[in-house]
Amino acid sequence: MAERNFEQSDVPPGRFTQESGDSEPKVAKLHYAWVIVAVAAAMRLTSSSFRTSSSILIPRLVDAFGWSYGAVGLGFSLQWIVSGLFGPTAGYLGDRYGVRKVMTCGALLFVLGMVLTGRMSHLWQFYLFFGVILSASMGIFQVPLTAAVTLWFEKKLGLGIGLLQASQGIGPLIAVPLMLLIIDLFGGGIPGVRAAFWIPGIVGGTILLLLIRFFHNEPADKGLRPLGAALDQPIRRLQRGATASIRTKVFLKEAQRTSAFWNLIGIHFWGCAGHAIILVYLVSLAEDRGVSAGMAAGVFVTLSVVSSITRFAVPIAAERFGSKWAMGACFILQTAPMLILFWAQDPWHFYVFAVLFGIGFGGEMSAFPIINRQYYGSGPIGATYGWQMMGAGIGMASGSLLGGQLRDWTGNFDATLLLSLSLSLVGVFSILMLPKTSHHLIPHWEDSLPQEARSSSAAD
Repeated sequence: MAERNFEQSDVPPGRFTQESGDSEPKVAKLHYAWVIVAVAAAMRLTSSSFRTSSSILIPRLVDAFGWSYGAVGLGFSLQWIVSGLFGPTAGYLGDRYGVRKVMTCGALLFVLGMVLTGRMSHLWQFYLFFGVILSASMGIFQVPLTAAVTLWFEKKLGLGIGLLQASQGIGPLIAVPLMLLIIDLFGGGIPGVRAAFWIPGIVGGTILLLLIRFFHNEPADKGLRPLGAALDQPIRRLQRGATASIRTKVFLKEAQRTSAFWNLIGIHFWGCAGHAIILVYLVSLAEDRGVSAGMAAGVFVTLSVVSSITRFAVPIAAERFGSKWAMGACFILQTAPMLILFWAQDPWHFYVFAVLFGIGFGGEMSAFPIINRQYYGSGPIGATYGWQMMGAGIGMASGSLLGGQLRDWTGNFDATLLLSLSLSLVGVFSILMLPKTSHHLIPHWEDSLPQEARSSSAAD
C-alpha cells in the first residue's frame, strides 16, 4: 500500500485500523460505528421522552392548571411547528460546526426547557418554555444526530438506521409508565406535573451530556474509515471549519435544484399530517365506538409495538431494494387500513387496524435517511434532512389541529378520518413521482467546490 500523506488527511498514523508493520490489515472486531448507533439511540430516547408522553401529560396539565384541552393541545402543536421550522437550521449547524458542539447546546436547552416548564404557572410560559425552547432541543436531537450517524456507514447503513429508528418507536413503552410513576409519587396535581418535568429534565440532561463524550462527528475523528469502506480509501476529515461551511452551502444549492429535494419535503408533510390524526385521536375514536378505556389504550400500545418492528426492518429493506418502493409500500399500508375505521365497532376491529397501520406508520418515516444517501451520496445531508423534518413537523401540527377542528364541527370522526385518508393518498402519489434510487442525482456536485474543499483532496 502506498504511504499515506498524513498532513493532507490530518489523521495521526497511530490511529489507523491497520498497523503499518503488518503485511495484512487488522480489522477491529467491533467498528465504532455501532457505538455511535447505540449512543445516538440512547440520546434519542432520552430527549424525546416528553413528546412520547403527550397523551399522558395533556389531561394532567388540564386538571392541574385548569387550562382547556384546546389551549394545551395548541402548546403540543406549537412544539411540532417550532421543531420542524428549526430543522433546516439545526441540520446546517451540525454540518457546519460538527454535531458534538450542536448537541451540547441541545442538551443544555433540554435541561433549561424542562426545568422552566416545571416552574410555569401561566399559559404563555407553557408555550414559550415547552413549545419553543424544548422544541429547539428536539430539532437538534432529531436532525443533525440522524444525519451524523449516516456518515459512519458505507455498508449496513440500513441496519444502523433501523436500530436508531426502532429506539424511538419503543419510547412510549418506557416514557409513559415512568411519567405516570413520577406523577403518582408526588401526589398528582401541580406538584406531580412539576416533578414530571424536573426529574426527566435534570437526569436526562445529565445523561445527554455524558453520552455526547462518546459521540464523534465522523469516522476520521477516530482515525477510522466508515464501516464497509475499502481499506485503500483515504481517511478524510470533512466536518470542520471553513471547509465544512463551503461544502454545505454548495451541496445544498445543488440539491435544491433537484425535484426530489422538494418532493421529499412534501412526502414527509403528507405522511405526518395523515398519521398525526390517528396518533392523536385513535383512542378517542375507539372509546366513542363503545370500546373500554383499557382496551382503547391497548390499541395504541399495539400500534406502537408494531411500528417499532417496521422502524427497524424498513431501513434494511430500503438499502437492499431501494427506498422508493419501500416507502411506497409503507405509505399504502398507512392508507388502506384507514377504511377499517369507517365501520369499526368491536375491539378486534381496532386491533387489526393497529397492526396493519403500525406496519405502514413505522416504515413510512424510517427510510428517509437512507433515501438521502441513495440520492446524494456522501454529501453533507444534514441540511436536506432538516428541510424534510420541517415538512414532518408542520404536517404533525396541521393534522392534529385540523383533525380536532373537524371533529368539533361535525360531531363525529368521519370527516377527520376522511382527511387522514386523503392526506396519506397524496403522499402515495408523490412517492410515485420520485426518481429511481439506483444512482445519485448530483454525482458531480463537488466540481463546484474549490480543490482544497473536495473529498478527493485527502487522497495521495
